[in-house]
Amino acid sequence: QLQLVESGGGSVQPGGSLRLSCKASGFNLAYYAIGWFRQAPGKEREGVSCISYAGNTNYADSVKGRFTISRDNAKNTVYLQMINLKPEDTADYYCAAPKTTGCPPTPGRFSSWGQGTQVTVSS
Repeated sequence: QLQLVESGGGSVQPGGSLRLSCKASGFNLAYYAIGWFRQAPGKEREGVSCISYAGNTNYADSVKGRFTISRDNAKNTVYLQMINLKPEDTADYYCAAPKTTGCPPTPGRFSSWGQGTQVTVSS
């Protein structure tokens, strides 16, 4: 079974940083694209970032320059380094894997999802 578990969330002040981890089990992460998504209360789930099998990356405009996605295939883990956090970054964050090597354009194309980790940014 393909399983993903997120960790690293928490509460921070504006301007703070967090590193989220997405640990995979039951499959080899090296053969998959991995995406990060977030959902704030009352809002639709949105894509944050994605890294393809080949290492290509993309970011939502709202996080460009502040978030960095990376992968450590030896540890079967993908990371999302977040710096200069803002209150609008508050959300539940999820990692997900599609059945493709590239990054699909919509959340519906991602077939395996973690349970999420909560990020709260407030003063």
